[in-house]
Amino acid sequence: MYANAQPKPTATLIITNAAVYTVDKQHPTAEAVAIIGDRIVAVGSSAEIDVWHGPETKVIDARRKLVLPGFIDAHVHFIQGGAQLDQVQLTDAASPEEFAKRIAAQAKKTPKGEWILGGRWDETKWPKQELPTKELVDEVTGATPIFVERYDGHEALANSAAMKLAGVDAKTADVPGGVIVRDSSGKPTGIFKDAAQELINKVIPPMSPEQRIRVARRAAEHAASLGVTSVQHMNPEFADVAAYSELAENGELTTRIYAAPMETDWRDQAKVGIRRAWGSSYLRLGAVKGYADGSLGSRTAYMGADAAGLQVRIHAIGDRAISMMLDIFGDIEKEHGYHDQRFAIEHAQHMAQKDFERFAKLHVIASMQPYHAIDDGRWAEKRLGHDRARYSYAWRSFLDHGVTLAFGTDWPVAPLNPILGLYAAVTRATLDGKNPGGWIPEEKITLPEAVEAYTMGAAFAEFQEREKGSITPGKLADMVILSDNIFDLKPEAIGYVKVETTIVGGKVVYAAARNR
Repeated sequence: MYANAQPKPTATLIITNAAVYTVDKQHPTAEAVAIIGDRIVAVGSSAEIDVWHGPETKVIDARRKLVLPGFIDAHVHFIQGGAQLDQVQLTDAASPEEFAKRIAAQAKKTPKGEWILGGRWDETKWPKQELPTKELVDEVTGATPIFVERYDGHEALANSAAMKLAGVDAKTADVPGGVIVRDSSGKPTGIFKDAAQELINKVIPPMSPEQRIRVARRAAEHAASLGVTSVQHMNPEFADVAAYSELAENGELTTRIYAAPMETDWRDQAKVGIRRAWGSSYLRLGAVKGYADGSLGSRTAYMGADAAGLQVRIHAIGDRAISMMLDIFGDIEKEHGYHDQRFAIEHAQHMAQKDFERFAKLHVIASMQPYHAIDDGRWAEKRLGHDRARYSYAWRSFLDHGVTLAFGTDWPVAPLNPILGLYAAVTRATLDGKNPGGWIPEEKITLPEAVEAYTMGAAFAEFQEREKGSITPGKLADMVILSDNIFDLKPEAIGYVKVETTIVGGKVVYAAARNR
């Protein structure tokens, strides 16, 4: 047994009779864990931990089930995801007819004056793979405005009612950085791409503070049901942070949150002296998230944010964007020196082979979402070509070069379930069933490596590796008990495993019905 050197008070909670996988290389396995308050105090055999038992100690008999550190998702859009839970679900709509049918059902239960939002549709799953148009939904929605997003968030479909409210017609000009898709006569089809989405978004009523609190609670409940105990929220609105703050103040926040607002707002944090990982164990700021941009304005912002002590995390997907960001990170390091900045490239999906060494040399974190590989792998090679696709989602290559992997999901772009992420990382079996042996199998990683990326790797990405990410005395008592031992299963069976119990700060925040 190993424990904090202290007089022996009694534990508030003991998990015993377990198969504990600690993600602590010094003590990788155990049978039991003792907790006092929100911290782990001892990890060892069931007999060793039993000495911490007192009259008030609660005990969870894990029945030899697997206990892991709580999963840490290194990239989510938490409020969007929470809202999506109660919005129309179109992700698995396999045809335009099913798409329209689900929107029709949502329209029937949508109060007058409210919008139909959400969606996350994917036309590549349809027989003809053609973008939807307003004609598909106008008849079933009538005067109810809709604006439903494609799964990647880069385009969305509006109906005629929505476009009328926004004042958009054939005469409306495209906006910089965006496209209004038009038919052969020049009339908008209803699809708005990238910056053009703002034409519709600006007339959608904003969430009230009360709605935002409800959505945050909903997101946290969903996270707990999946064993996710911490998230890193990319590009939150400041109103999102305010909602988290209110929940935290009332002791109602059950998911730990590291918020990374847009890098364009970096001065808002810098001017009050907020630095990386600033805040409490439940809510922290100190990072900014941007999009790969080599313009002078963005370079200046990245430099300024780093000089102010803020962590810089940049969305870069393609090899050219990644290469450009490594150049910029290199320039920042020359200017400011190395000071454990923990630059992160979000997504890092398609690498040039020459850049792995630079990634490692600059200590850049690869913040990646394994589920995207088994989804995008259905079509990515056709678009990129075999040679460029070879280093797509290159987890093995990153680890072999000594790069820290931090795993997440990009929820709601992909499901929040980390078990599916583990499955994706070890199998790379695409969702269409066409690559059962794995798409680019050379880039598979082992299950222990994948678990580490979802725990210690993600904790490192938010400067919290001393606080969480492993089951170690002194760390926060964030743990999950799984229905099956994933280390005993064939890789293809991992995705079916469920969460039985989720513990955050020594408190059970989720228990599956059969465990209540």
